[in-house]
Amino acid sequence: MELRIEDLGAIEVWTIDGEARRNSLSRAMLRELNHHVARAGKERALRCVVLTGAGERAFCAGADLKERREMGEAEVHAFHVSLRSALDGIEGSPKVFLAALNGAALGGGLELALACDLRVAAQHAEVGLPEVGLGIIPGGGGTARLPRAIGVARAKELVLTARRLGAREALEWGLVSRVAPLERLRDVALELAGLVARNAPVSLRQAKRAIDGGLGLPLSSALDLENQLYQDCLPTKDRQEALAAFAEKRKPTFTGE
Repeated sequence: MELRIEDLGAIEVWTIDGEARRNSLSRAMLRELNHHVARAGKERALRCVVLTGAGERAFCAGADLKERREMGEAEVHAFHVSLRSALDGIEGSPKVFLAALNGAALGGGLELALACDLRVAAQHAEVGLPEVGLGIIPGGGGTARLPRAIGVARAKELVLTARRLGAREALEWGLVSRVAPLERLRDVALELAGLVARNAPVSLRQAKRAIDGGLGLPLSSALDLENQLYQDCLPTKDRQEALAAFAEKRKPTFTGE
């Protein structure tokens, strides 16, 4: 097994279980990731997935270079198709994904984190896209998602210099939203996931779609999209439950309907 799945009810913790190879992206790992992303999308009780790596050295150090050396060009292409499928699946999932960076997130590892909705980092974590120093460019969405996350100027600096950022600088750049000591990273990630998971599933899905879908649109079009997705929430049972819970001064019980 390449991923360890921990079921906490409304939250699942997925741990990349490849500490000896710094939790790198293998073909087997991507097959499992694609499977679980598709499964998660259908789980009614699930609200949020916390994705992390085993150990304390790396969240994910990118592609498994030992495996990559044995691949022909066609196999490398197939690997990237599988990688894009997994990352697009995370980004487009109705569930909220939170990357808990327990160590280095480099190359495809940072691209995996960028596909997630939220990112928190251990104090010793480093992030970077080293590809231009290896004769290639980021190939898992780094040149597309990074500028959307931190702006073009900073994204170009990170990509074109191939340098790494420490956790504090990543926080200053807006690449992660929280930094914690390694021993508290899980608690911080689960606390943030819990804040997500208490909310209405339809609202979470629509809010995620509004933010991601509106990024590349003119403001007026983004506002139209937001209004459309807002209107879709109005007839749901969860909205009626929220109104009833407010009137009755209790916590709502959402069902995703």
